[in-house]
Amino acid sequence: MTDSDATAAAHSADAGSERAALEREIGADLRALTAVSDQLGHIFARSNSLRPNDFRALLHIATAEYEGVPLTPGRLGTLMGMSSAAVTYLVERMIESGHLRRAGDESDRRRVLLYHDEPGRAAAEDFFVPVGQSTRAAIADFGVDDLRTTHRVLSAIIEGLGQHFDALGAVSRDQAERTARG
Repeated sequence: MTDSDATAAAHSADAGSERAALEREIGADLRALTAVSDQLGHIFARSNSLRPNDFRALLHIATAEYEGVPLTPGRLGTLMGMSSAAVTYLVERMIESGHLRRAGDESDRRRVLLYHDEPGRAAAEDFFVPVGQSTRAAIADFGVDDLRTTHRVLSAIIEGLGQHFDALGAVSRDQAERTARG
């Protein structure tokens, strides 16, 4: 090994350890973000007489609406790990409280889709618009390139976690089938 090869290997190891340290820091940051978001969610839920699962459902439905792929009750149940009976009960409660509405899927009338209803949307906006203002103030000093990179990193992490969730769901379904067969 030449001196330049040894130097290159040392730089590569340093870069690898720096990357590993940054990945650990990002992981810690995401856990902290999740914890703060969870605390805000609990405050919103309590102030709107919602149960924790009600808020989780609203979060899944809002995310799906934003992505342009509204949820069916079945998909909501999968995301939340709930039986269809439990999801039906939750959805009925949320409709009665004005947080959700059901609508037929225009492309497949057999399917029912879930959306935020206006009273629930207004309550969410009243609470979360100031949260968004605080967030925008916190990132005001970052340039567009920094934000674009951050968005790419977060999108990749979300994609990876989603793939892992789907894999865990497949494992859970396999285990349930084996248990049912005895």
